[in-house]
Amino acid sequence: MKSDYTRTLPPEWKPMSRVFAALGDEHRQRILLLFDKGERLNVGQIAEVSTLTRSTVSHHLKILREAEVLASEKIGKEVWFWINRPFIEETLGSVLEYVRNQT
Repeated sequence: MKSDYTRTLPPEWKPMSRVFAALGDEHRQRILLLFDKGERLNVGQIAEVSTLTRSTVSHHLKILREAEVLASEKIGKEVWFWINRPFIEETLGSVLEYVRNQT
């Protein structure tokens, strides 16, 4: 048994922890699943097809953005969101690498 990490995560796992925490909520998972490949969506578009209020959608988008699951850009008065594919691939790749090295 490795006891080095019983009290804290290794630094390279901290981003992964934020991703898992952000994706641990079913509403945020459903928001993520709304995006088509390469698509950018704003809060209004997401709220329009969601069962959540616009303010609740904004809250979930903030969590996904802070975890770097989504990237965003403000253009005029709208904030556009898209899946941060490179970051997610890197983060989940680290998980897969760890699991593969355990066998």
